[in-house]
Amino acid sequence: MTTHPKPVTISVAAAEFGRDMEQGYATIAALLEEARNRGSQLLVLPEACLGGYLPSLGGGDETEESRQRRLKALPPALELDGPEIKRVIDMAGDTVVTFGFCEKDGDTRYNAAVTVDGSGILGSYRKVHQPLGENLCYDAGDSYSAFDTPVGRMGMQICYDKGFPEAARELALDGAEIVASISAWPTARTATVENMEEDRWKQRFDIYDRARALENQIIWVAANQAGTFGSLRFVCSAKIVGPGGEILAGTGVEPGLATATVDVDALIGAARGGGMYNLRDRRPSVYRTITKEPVHA
Repeated sequence: MTTHPKPVTISVAAAEFGRDMEQGYATIAALLEEARNRGSQLLVLPEACLGGYLPSLGGGDETEESRQRRLKALPPALELDGPEIKRVIDMAGDTVVTFGFCEKDGDTRYNAAVTVDGSGILGSYRKVHQPLGENLCYDAGDSYSAFDTPVGRMGMQICYDKGFPEAARELALDGAEIVASISAWPTARTATVENMEEDRWKQRFDIYDRARALENQIIWVAANQAGTFGSLRFVCSAKIVGPGGEILAGTGVEPGLATATVDVDALIGAARGGGMYNLRDRRPSVYRTITKEPVHA
């Protein structure tokens, strides 16, 4: 585990981002300013900050007209080394910032995340798990890896990834102490409720966040979109979760910035030092079916 000379102050956002790139940069700048005012060294922003998310989800058959309409509604595709990402790098300065965007690689698009500071790109990631027809718009990534930053060794996930314990475990086994899980996580499409606190997809979001932190004994930082986009209404619920599964700070179902000062070494050391060290006590030889390809009906 990386040795941290002092506690790390982390801020995480539930904020609204749409197609207007200039508005997106303005929102990032405002959140950066607020995070710095709180003394934060790390700011985690939602999925699809630059250019917004997809206006709707759902697979199945579609007409050619529907396909063309869907393709025209996609967010702008940006290159990892392009000027749009560089603009956030220049804004970041000494602050480590994680955010989402649509990545262009030749003719291929990925739902992507990147962590930067003023020195450049510290790590990048392409979303592996795709829900509800997202594969109609993006190709899938194929790897998880942790990376070193000024605030410690980090990993990244995007939205639906949090539903797969293997994904978080891969990052923890690669030494990630802090995982930034960025989302555009909406309310349920059926059995809707007036009080968002009671929404079943909101409750799943929270359970996943706490479980992934607890089972890997790491710091889990979950950002999410706020407001609405297209047919989607987002659950907010940005939070920082400690390695015991405890919520250290959160926005609830409102937009905002949650902040916590975390002694990473002390918290993780306490969680893993009490006789239950989940990574050490694994028995991989018993988990014979985990990496088998699924059988589809």
